[in-house]
Amino acid sequence: MALLQVQNLSKRYDKDKRVLSDINLEVRKGEFVSIIGPSGAGKSTFLRCINRMIDTSEGEIHFDDVDVMALSKKELRKHRTKIGMIFQHYNLVSRLTVIENVLHGRFGYKSTWQGILGHFTEEEKLQAFNLLKKLGMEEHAYKRCDQLSGGQKQRVGIARALIQSPKLLLCDEPIASLDPNASKVIMDHLQTISKELDITCIVNLHQVDVAKKYSDRIIGLNSGRVVYDGTSNELISSAIHTIYGSEAGELIME
Repeated sequence: MALLQVQNLSKRYDKDKRVLSDINLEVRKGEFVSIIGPSGAGKSTFLRCINRMIDTSEGEIHFDDVDVMALSKKELRKHRTKIGMIFQHYNLVSRLTVIENVLHGRFGYKSTWQGILGHFTEEEKLQAFNLLKKLGMEEHAYKRCDQLSGGQKQRVGIARALIQSPKLLLCDEPIASLDPNASKVIMDHLQTISKELDITCIVNLHQVDVAKKYSDRIIGLNSGRVVYDGTSNELISSAIHTIYGSEAGELIME
């Protein structure tokens, strides 16, 4: 049974600009999926449609047996607790400590006044610290986030997503701003999380070699359409040319 089902999904920003066109796919529980494609292919828009950060123009999205498009604003807020989001630029509050940022991942479970006052249980605080420990960040728990490196900030972002107890992680270019060593640390953590916790991961990537190394499955987008859907081993040179175009494909394959 698929955890996520996307049917005939399209997104237009105006009548002449179609960003996504007729996307159909299913993603299973625990699957690690990378989405690759050139800039402007619609990768980020697709992720944001899944949790309705952006509303679609046409199509259906079913996640965990729920029709996402039919949810009210209140229902959507609750539903999003099942979907963690990891951003390229971290989206942390720089002046707050690491552990405070992680605890922000619990806001979806709080009333408005609990969120404003920052009321968290001792159990939630312990869970936040244990997640930081799992990610090798426990010694930084009480540092302000503006004192961290990019790779450290991204690990805080992962912990913030995990404290939601999600069934799905959406990762939008999580290593685009990182050096190769930090990128490997982040991808290793995401792969471990997916395998050990049986959490589905959908990761937008520019790096084809990284996608091939870590993914159970790769989806290639070009001009808002799915032009490849297969395993890492099946992603041969002809498929890369289809995804990126012949000239770009030559550069990637060199």
